[in-house]
Amino acid sequence: MDAPPHTALLQINTRARLYEHAKVLGRPATLDDITDAELDRIAGDGFDWVWLLGIWQTGDAGRAVSLSQPEWQAEYRHVLIDYTPDDVCGSPFAVREYVVHRDFGGREPLARLRKRLDERGIRLMLDFVPNHTALDHPWTRQHPEFYVHGTEENLAHEPHNYVRVATPHGPVVLAHGRDPYFPGWPDTLQVNYRHAGLREAMVRTLEDIAEQCDGVRCDMAMLVLPDVIARTWGERARPADGSTPVDAPFWPDAIARVHRHSPEFVFMAEAYWDLEWTLQQQGFDYTYDKRLYDRLVAQDARAVLGHLHANADYQRRSARFLENHDEPRAAATFPAPVHTAAAVVALLAPGLRFVHEGQMTGRRLRASNHLRRRAPESVDRELETVYGRLLTVMRRRDAREGDWHLADVVPAWDGNGSSEQFVAFTWERDGERLLVAVNYAPRPGQCFVRPVFASALDGTTVALHDLMDPATRYEREGTDLARRGLYLDVPAWRAHVFDVAAPTRA
Repeated sequence: MDAPPHTALLQINTRARLYEHAKVLGRPATLDDITDAELDRIAGDGFDWVWLLGIWQTGDAGRAVSLSQPEWQAEYRHVLIDYTPDDVCGSPFAVREYVVHRDFGGREPLARLRKRLDERGIRLMLDFVPNHTALDHPWTRQHPEFYVHGTEENLAHEPHNYVRVATPHGPVVLAHGRDPYFPGWPDTLQVNYRHAGLREAMVRTLEDIAEQCDGVRCDMAMLVLPDVIARTWGERARPADGSTPVDAPFWPDAIARVHRHSPEFVFMAEAYWDLEWTLQQQGFDYTYDKRLYDRLVAQDARAVLGHLHANADYQRRSARFLENHDEPRAAATFPAPVHTAAAVVALLAPGLRFVHEGQMTGRRLRASNHLRRRAPESVDRELETVYGRLLTVMRRRDAREGDWHLADVVPAWDGNGSSEQFVAFTWERDGERLLVAVNYAPRPGQCFVRPVFASALDGTTVALHDLMDPATRYEREGTDLARRGLYLDVPAWRAHVFDVAAPTRA
């Protein structure tokens, strides 16, 4: 299945979705209970990928930690007013085994769901958590040498970062999984990528995952880069069994080995700290574009535009989003007009268009990863209409397969600096053309926008139809557009997505 270069992904909270199915069915729901009608809607919306968050088996140890943390309990009560301890299932990122969770039906229902998705032209993405495992992962008994070890002194001085674990050879102190800037995650254990055996086991895990889906989203992928390991762990990452430390990057070899058997398998990295390009160079097809998200949240048009001047290959391999399970909900973060403007920029820029379940209907409460259910919320019909129109644009061939270029934006007149508020770009393929122009600012702005295809419009009459506002249509002389550009006088946060109709000769 050959996907176009600018694809769309829908992230689904598997446990919450199946819990909601179970309430309707009056019995536990498995992956087989995700209906064909639901898959048809996803395909009809133009999504090329479905990412099922949290598909793998978690354990009792992770659930016990989720029940015991006071700050997590406060979060549960904030997002689920009628929360009870029965709602706690443990974090999906504290993976005990990479087998389909028993509550979801096991491997066979996943295979059937993948086949049903494939029949609709949709690929399946699942999780891979490279940095850590659950406290009760089988390796703690079979291969404790796979983990970063600590000492009793470490445990005494940093009880938030270390834990005593029973093994067949006696208790050992192991490190909780963490990144260098925060305390450890108490429901996890840190694996050690300087241990050759651990690396081999992780590659075999990836190879098995690649038999069950079409791609993986790699959680906190930058944490296993050698320099990040060194900064986080230093000499504590020396293998505890005395084996020779390995300091070569993990990802290039792992990705290459998976591709030997699954050449079309896709890797997406959750990535931060300006390490996106590094991970792309090590073989990742896509990396999170948190920088664009942050700049959109900051409502900084010049920073957004500067970001879109990045290397074309970097942009094509960037996953653009306004929310995911880690970020606040977009509807709670962006005021309504800003939300529309930000969505147009993020989801019509080149790369992977990443949409979170509930984003399009205006959910405002971020669901806890530790809970099996989420609060019901009413649908924001106005926002749903906005996303419906945007999804229609995203399905167009020019927006999926075309050539993308930033447009020239110039002041409408001397001394008018409001042109700097605009983010404008074009898509073009086989005579189909889009011109996107967004006034990303809290005040009106004026400018001339000259698209890269302007010279082809010379001597024609051009019809401009705003696909985000069906009532807005213009006719302009192509000669004027080619020479000066399209004049825009745009209210605050207004986003135009013009279909530039095939011109007729004047």
